[in-house]
Formats: sequence, C-alpha cells, structure tokens
Amino acid sequence: MSHLMTRYRWTFAAVFAAGILAPHNLLLAQTAATLSKPAATEVRPWKKIPIPPLHEFKPQQPKRIQLSNGLVIFLQEDHELPFINGSILIRGGSRDEPANKVGLVSLYGEAWRTSGTMKTDGDKMDDILESKAASIETDGGSASTSLRWSSLKGDFNDVFASAIDLLLHPSFKADKLALAQHQMDTGISRRNDDASGIAIREAVKLVYGADSPFARQPEYATVGAVTLQDLKGWHDRTVVPNGMIVSVSGDFNSAEMEQSLRATFEPLPRGAGMPAEKFTFTDPKPGVRFAEKDDVNQSNVLIVGLGTERRNPDYYALSVMNEIFSGGFGSRIVQDVRTKLGLAYDVQGSFGASYDHPGIFYVLAGTKSVSTVPATKAMLDEVERLKTAPPSAIELAKAKDQLLNSFIFHYDSPEKTLNEQVTLAFYDYPSDFLEKYKTGIEAVTAADISRVARKYVDPSKLGIVVVGNQAEIKPALDTLGKVTDLDIAIPPPPGQPAGKEQPPTPR
Repeated sequence: MSHLMTRYRWTFAAVFAAGILAPHNLLLAQTAATLSKPAATEVRPWKKIPIPPLHEFKPQQPKRIQLSNGLVIFLQEDHELPFINGSILIRGGSRDEPANKVGLVSLYGEAWRTSGTMKTDGDKMDDILESKAASIETDGGSASTSLRWSSLKGDFNDVFASAIDLLLHPSFKADKLALAQHQMDTGISRRNDDASGIAIREAVKLVYGADSPFARQPEYATVGAVTLQDLKGWHDRTVVPNGMIVSVSGDFNSAEMEQSLRATFEPLPRGAGMPAEKFTFTDPKPGVRFAEKDDVNQSNVLIVGLGTERRNPDYYALSVMNEIFSGGFGSRIVQDVRTKLGLAYDVQGSFGASYDHPGIFYVLAGTKSVSTVPATKAMLDEVERLKTAPPSAIELAKAKDQLLNSFIFHYDSPEKTLNEQVTLAFYDYPSDFLEKYKTGIEAVTAADISRVARKYVDPSKLGIVVVGNQAEIKPALDTLGKVTDLDIAIPPPPGQPAGKEQPPTPR
C-alpha cells in the first residue's frame, strides 16, 4: 500500500469516527472501509513471480598448452571485437625481494618498461605504440611480475614482436631507475597524509608481523639501495620459461596462434626460477594499537586477525558466513552498527581468503572521535554473535543467493574466464575449482555456519588498530584493553636529519 493510500485511510477513518461523515455518503464510507483493511489481505503479485534455479556454471574454457621447457600457454578466442590482448605472468614478486631492498620489484616493474630495449628505448616505444592505439605495460606485484600488451588484430605481429623484445632484451637505464626511485620516495613522504591508509598499513603489519614479506614497506634507504645491477639480476633470475604463464585472448585462430607462440617460446632454455618459499603465520596479539593523527575529528578503527586460504575445505562455509556478517547493506555488521546504533558512517568487513597464504579477517569502521569506543565495542559484539547466533533461514538463503548471483558476473566474458584460469594455474589449483564453487555454496547449511564460526572466529586472537585524535576520544581507548602507541614516523633518507617531510633530492 502506498504512503498516499495510507494517509487517506487514516483521514477517512478519523472523519468517520468523529461523526462528520454523513450517513447517506455510502460511497465514501465504503472507500474508507476498503482502504482501512489490514495489509495482510493485500494481494502482492510480485511475490508470486517464479524464480528459476541458476543454470549450470559452464564458462567457455581456454585452451591450455604446456611446452617441453615448462612454459604454460592459455588461448581464449573471442571474435566479438578485432583486438588481441596478451599477458606474461612471471613467478617472483615483492615478497621474494631482499629485506634491505624493499621496493626493488616495484622499481623493476616501472623501469623495465620506461627504459625500453636495446633496439628501441622506452620513449620511442611510446610513440610507436601510440600511433597504433596499442599498449605494452610491465608491473611488479606481491607474488609475480608481468608484461602485458594489447593491439588491434592487424597490428598484433608488430606489437607482439616489441613485447617479446622487451621480455628478452631489456635495457635498464640509470635515468629511468632514478625517476622511479624519486616517484617512490614521493609516495613514502606522503604515506601518513591519509588516516585510513595508516590504519590499513598498520593493521596488515599487526596481522602478518612488521617484518613479514607480506607487510614490509619501502623506506628511503631500501629504495635508494636498489641498483641497475639489481634490476638486471632480478630479470635474469625470474624470466625463465618454467616460471612463466603466457595467455592470449581475442580475435585469432588458436591453431595459428599456438604455432606462433611455440616458435617464440619453445627455444628458451629452462632456468632455476624462483623457489617456492614457505611462510609461517601466527595470530596477532590482542590489545589496542593507536596511531595519533591530531588533524582529524574522527577515528579509523580496524579489528583484525588471520583469515584463511581458498583451498581450505571450509572456504565455502566461511564465504557464506562472511556474506551474512558483512556482505553489503543488509549484513549484520552494517544493520546493527551503522543503521540501528548509528555509530559509524562506514562499516564493513571480510573473512579474507587468499590463494597461497591466509587472508585477513577484518572489521573496519569510520566513526566520530567520541564514538570510537562504542563503535569498537559494537563491532566486537557482532564478531562474538557470529559464534552465538546461528543464521536464520532468511539470512542463509539471502547470503547464498547474493554470492551465487554476483559470482557469475566475475566470469561473464571469455577474457575474465581466461584470467581466472591463469590465476588458478599460477597457484596450482585444479582447473575445475570455479565450477565447484556453485555446488559448494549451495551445500552450506546453518549448522556449517555455526561450526566454522566456532572454529575460526576467536575474539581473543584479534587485534585492534585505531588512528585518530586522542584528545577527542572519550571514553579513553584503554577501556578496550591495553593500548600500545604506534610509531608511524617516516625514517629519513640516509645522511639526512629526522623530521624532514619532503622526499630527498632526485637521484
């Protein structure tokens, strides 16, 4: 019933009760009676619309080829547009760089492309690619580095040749490394400007440990320690066929593309590659870590702990639990902390799951300074309620529907499916992992949610990070537990006094 009809219903009822409505006005009386009928008798046709079950998840799979030297190729034809996109994913990333040279992989990913090759420098390559509306890019990540290219179908041979020239014959230049170092130094100098950035950075360090390869951050000294020889050495060490996955998608013939790629990559000799390293993880210690930022009137709060890996058999149940807990505006954490209690203008969370190491379980809120402690307590209450309040049938059904419906849109194009298959191969997951997702989510029960909540959610193994203005936080943070002040000062460049705010002079 609309608000307008509701308003008229009460108007007619009031007039009739007051005796103002004339007895002979039967039509008006009948109208009033009709409008005042209980809502339960209303017919709601939209509730009778049938909702068919989801179709079987059968995305178009790419063709997989493995060469004798260990290199893996994925080919995904897509003839919708006359483009061809390619990628080379290379094992080894920032988590593998030396602790005294943190930032090396990021610098490598930048200077590799801007320096260009022995035949074509980076600036000239820019001009050539721009004239073809094409691109070649390099990047450095946590577990890998990458080279990617994109072009019109007719320009593929030329652009692919340039990409392979960059892969096999890079020319790392001192001026391009210096420029990348200066850009990174500028980022270091500004890293304390944003309170939320500080909170996230310190939360990651709390979960994994400040010295963990997953939490280390570049400093002026580590960035300045990187040399051209480091870049060349990293390239020689990682660019080997048995450490690479090549993927190509777009408007091409798979048989012809396979022949071209075989001719390019099969002659490459195997190398030692990047050895797989085993990392250990321990739960963060409870308590409050506080970083002072006196130029704000609000607090950023994170409650954090270790999450899980996607290969965990409980991944599906944890995913549904996470959706119930923090999956959008209808989730428990948003409805209770933000909507009902009004303690935060932004609140969210996730029981994170990574491919080859535990993700991060976090609950995050942005709140007024005076609401810092009440908001944190409310979030902790919701974490505890995961263990004590099983999901209702409505919560469970809604969470599963949301996961399954949104999941499909991650793989609604051939290129998206290709990218997922590359990721699965990179982390040594079975190729049918995605196809099992739908079945895994559908099988989750309320009992499963309660079981994994009891098993994986332990408030005593969660730490709290707060970034805010201490003078405005009332009641004090120590009502939440022991408070440890965080030192977020930026170590100065070597040879310069502490307190220098600007990055060092360009190298």
